[in-house]
Amino acid sequence: MGKHPVIAAAVTAVTVGALAVAAAAPAQAAEYHSALKIRGVQYDAPGSDSNRCSGGNTDEEYVTIKNYSSSATINLKNYLVKDAAGNRFRFTANHYLQPGDYVKLRGGNGSDSDSRNVVYRDNCNFMWNNSGDTIYLDKPSGSRSDVHAYTKRGSDPDNNGYIRFHN
Repeated sequence: MGKHPVIAAAVTAVTVGALAVAAAAPAQAAEYHSALKIRGVQYDAPGSDSNRCSGGNTDEEYVTIKNYSSSATINLKNYLVKDAAGNRFRFTANHYLQPGDYVKLRGGNGSDSDSRNVVYRDNCNFMWNNSGDTIYLDKPSGSRSDVHAYTKRGSDPDNNGYIRFHN
């Protein structure tokens, strides 16, 4: 341990204590240094929820992901969007976001389109809970790009089913 075992033990205790404090911080409080952010979520599709593939309204539920970089183009391939329950969608195709560009990741089935800024999950189940949920956006490396938690009661004062997180 060297010449100063008491000092080394104190430094170790402080370091372990700092790690415990850092680990206790909620994930939602973190601000990730990433140009790709969750701009907002339409967590409650207008009208009565119907997850039928034909005639349902899951395509009216979406999360908007925006490239806030002033110069870098970002390819969404292999980015992962998930919720607190573990429902997930991975972008498997190339989808390039120019600086300031966005994409709406919609439920339901449809044709993905760069020109219309839309990607469909090809899943007719609703992903976002109407009462509240947490939205995670993870980079292909597995590190976090952005995360936001919401509750209908606390995050949506106009009660329109849409919450904006970033401008």
